[in-house]
Amino acid sequence: MSPRKPSSPEAPTRPRVEGDREQEILDATLDVLVDVGYDRLTMDAVATRAKASKATLYRKWDGKAPLVIDALMSQKTPVEVPPDTGSLRGDLLAMFCGHGGLTDQHQTAILGSVVTAIGRDPEFAAAFRERFIAPKVAVGRQVYQRAHDRGELRDDIDLDILTAALPGIVLHRGFLLGDPPTADLIARVVDQVILPAATRG
Repeated sequence: MSPRKPSSPEAPTRPRVEGDREQEILDATLDVLVDVGYDRLTMDAVATRAKASKATLYRKWDGKAPLVIDALMSQKTPVEVPPDTGSLRGDLLAMFCGHGGLTDQHQTAILGSVVTAIGRDPEFAAAFRERFIAPKVAVGRQVYQRAHDRGELRDDIDLDILTAALPGIVLHRGFLLGDPPTADLIARVVDQVILPAATRG
């Protein structure tokens, strides 16, 4: 009888989660996120929605924080160069109205579903600020910096505070006062708050 070959420990490589299958899982993650919020989202729930095993998810993500961040990033259209309409007002309306902006109901629903997690989950909050919020802030700051360079803004204006003002006001009205973001609301905030406060008049 020939000697038995030693059994190989584990397959050298496990199947990777990538391509269309990865996107299906990320889409399922967003669906669960909108349905139940970050706090109640579990890897089991995502696996069930994606018709995948939990082990499949753990091959790529070691927990729900990195999974949710990847899901958020997967549906976010990168905007490296902000719109340039020739005026601060036009740039703000172009950036915040429409797909991916504050009037995008899907985007605001997703944001609402993670608000509590930002205060409760330090790992998620750090990743969310770094990967999702920071690029948006950087693009917004470019808009104001460009307006400043054109001579539209007062020299003493604090661009960091100014960048946060428009989304801060609109999201406060949406989440706390129940006044959904609309193009009209954004235009009113721009015309009645941002421009009077920031421009040379």
